[in-house]
Amino acid sequence: MKDAKYYLAAIAAFTTWGFFSLVLKPIHSYPSLDILFYRVFSCAVLMLVIAVLFKRQKLQETIIIYKALPANKRRITLLLNICGSIFLTINWFSFIYVMNHISIKATSLAYLVCPILTTLLAYFLLHEKLSKLQWLSVALGLTGCILLSYANMTDMLYSMIVGLSYALYLISQRKNTGFDKFILLTFHIVLSALILLPFYPVFSGPIPVTFHFYFYVEIIAVGFTIVPLLLNLYALKGINSSTVGMLLNINPIIAFVLATVVYREPVTQMQAIAYSVIFVSVIVFNIRHIRFSKAQPEAKQPGTLM
Repeated sequence: MKDAKYYLAAIAAFTTWGFFSLVLKPIHSYPSLDILFYRVFSCAVLMLVIAVLFKRQKLQETIIIYKALPANKRRITLLLNICGSIFLTINWFSFIYVMNHISIKATSLAYLVCPILTTLLAYFLLHEKLSKLQWLSVALGLTGCILLSYANMTDMLYSMIVGLSYALYLISQRKNTGFDKFILLTFHIVLSALILLPFYPVFSGPIPVTFHFYFYVEIIAVGFTIVPLLLNLYALKGINSSTVGMLLNINPIIAFVLATVVYREPVTQMQAIAYSVIFVSVIVFNIRHIRFSKAQPEAKQPGTLM
C-alpha cells in the first residue's frame, strides 16, 4: 500500500491528540488564554530557532519557489497560509477553553463533528469524490453526533466552534502544496504568535513562576503541537482531506475513554452507543483502503478553494 506511510502519519497525529487531556488537565487552574499565549510563543521560538539553524536551505528554497509563482498564485498561497494561522489560533484557544472549563467530552464531541465537517467541506470546496460506502460512513458519523448532542445542546455549540476551525485548517492546507511542511508550519505558528502578541499585555494574567506550568507547556508545545501538526501536514500530501478528516475520529474516541475511565465524567448508555456508531463509521469510511491495500492509491481529485 503506497500511501500506508501517510495513513500512519495521520493515525500517529490523532492518537497523540487523543491523550491531550493528560497534559492539559494538570494546568487547568491557569487561565485558558495564558496557556494559549505560552504554548504559541514557545512553539514560535522553537520553530524559528530550528528553521534558522537547521532548515536555512529549505527556507531559502521556499522563498525562491514562492517568488517564482505567478502573481495570482502568490496571492492565493499567502491567503491560504494566513487563513491557516487564523484557523489554528481559533482552534487552539477554543479547545483549551472547552476542555478546561466545559468538559473533556465536549472537546471529544468537537473532534467527532470535525471529520463530518471536513468531509462535507472537501466535497463542496475541493470536489473530492466520495463513494456510496463513504457517504454511508458520513451518515453514520452524523447520526452518532446527533445522539451525543441530543442531551446537551450547549456542548454541541462549543464543539461546533472547535470542530469547524480545525476542519477549515485541514481544507486550507490540502491546497497549500509544493512547499516544505516544516517551513509552512513555522509560518503558521509565528503568524499566530504575532496575532496574539498585542493581546498579551491586556489579557494575560500574572507571569507564572512555577516549574510545573512551564514543564507542561513545553510538553504541549513539542509533543502535542509541533510533532502532530507536522505529521498531519505530511499525511495531507498523500491522502485526501476527507480521509484525514475521518481518521480524526481516533482522537475523540481516545479522549472519550479517558474522560470516562480516568476523569470519571459520567457517561450515559446513549453516549456509549453514539461513540460505537462513530467508531463503526471510521471503519466503513476506510474499508475500501483496507480491503484493497495492494491496489493503486486513489487519484487525487482536482479542486480549488478560490
